[in-house]
Amino acid sequence: MITSFIFDLDGVIVFTDRYHFLGWKQLADEEGWKFDDTLNHQLRGVSRMESLQIILDHNGLDFSQQQKEEFAARKNRYYQTLLDDISQDDVYPGAVEFVQQVRTRGLRTALGSSSKNADRVLKALEIDTLFDAVVTGNDLTRTKPDPQIFQLCAERLGSPPAAECVVFEDAESGIAAALAAGMHAVGVGDADQLPNAAQVIKEYSEIDLDTLIASGRIR
Repeated sequence: MITSFIFDLDGVIVFTDRYHFLGWKQLADEEGWKFDDTLNHQLRGVSRMESLQIILDHNGLDFSQQQKEEFAARKNRYYQTLLDDISQDDVYPGAVEFVQQVRTRGLRTALGSSSKNADRVLKALEIDTLFDAVVTGNDLTRTKPDPQIFQLCAERLGSPPAAECVVFEDAESGIAAALAAGMHAVGVGDADQLPNAAQVIKEYSEIDLDTLIASGRIR
């Protein structure tokens, strides 16, 4: 039986991908680096420093650690400025209602995001009270596909057995992290972008909650 529901943030509860894209694009344009939608897709579920490294590798570039940290800090400043425009239009359709439905069953909910700005996003959209526990990039020493993020979510939910947890993720690295933790996983988005997800939804209305609670399967 599923007792604990764990959600990624970007692409699962809200759409902040475009803000991340615009932040990286501004940095790339200023530095004369190549950066497009295809490369941006590789950054899903990846930390800021790892994202920067992917961009640098794509461009055949290397810099000192101090320079990399300065680049990452610049991108984050651009991203935070862009977040001033975040609104309810950026919430994934049906996500809030689904989490509320889960909570009415007396089940526990957590948010696990590698973003260090997750708390700000939740508060800006006034959805921070939807989750019994929140884990962000500020809490982590290892990033996805390492299972640390979801193990920490479970710990903050009272340490339910991994088999009682289901994770909702839109990135391959997140699906891998959930499976490595021994948890059930539901992919959110396009199935062809999540080949290792045994079950994928595009809309939360596709889920039969009773079946999911009983078996870990969405229908």
